[in-house]
Amino acid sequence: MLRTPPPQTFPPETLSLDELVPKNHLVRQVDAAIDFEFIRELVAPLYCHNNGRPAIDPVMLIKMMLLGYLFGIPSERRLAQEIQVNVAYRWFLRLGLTEKVPDASTLSQNRRRRFNHSEVFQQIFDNIVEQAIARGLVGGRVLYTDNTHLKASANPHKSKNELRSVPPSAYLEALEKAVNEDRATSGKKA
Repeated sequence: MLRTPPPQTFPPETLSLDELVPKNHLVRQVDAAIDFEFIRELVAPLYCHNNGRPAIDPVMLIKMMLLGYLFGIPSERRLAQEIQVNVAYRWFLRLGLTEKVPDASTLSQNRRRRFNHSEVFQQIFDNIVEQAIARGLVGGRVLYTDNTHLKASANPHKSKNELRSVPPSAYLEALEKAVNEDRATSGKKA
């Protein structure tokens, strides 16, 4: 006999967000290794201190962008959706389960307006890399492989090591492109 199950109800539970994030999760490792507090002082000149609405914590905004980069999330809209449902991301951002995630447009407009014409992203990136080097998280060896399936006429006994610099602006440009494509498909102006 087929029966319809009763609607699922969840009893109230008391738990800590900290209990839900695995101890070996990448966000825990980043949080333990990098001190993000320098960001507030660095971006303070970009904020008005005596009028306007209270700003969203700039550390949270930068951490959101870092999550997007670390986990390959290609757009700010998708990033906001992922943060909404991912407990580890919420823990990293210090957002409770019932707290509202900053809107994708808030992240986008801060990136486009407040941070765009400054060197703040490069300075933040440099500081984070310096902290990672100081803690032994960054090595001096880079390995690139080409997985193209073509027969090469190259010497198999000769290889060339190259260090390629990819600035933070490359990720920001990719985000900008994704925003413009999303706006175009939605019929909004760019």
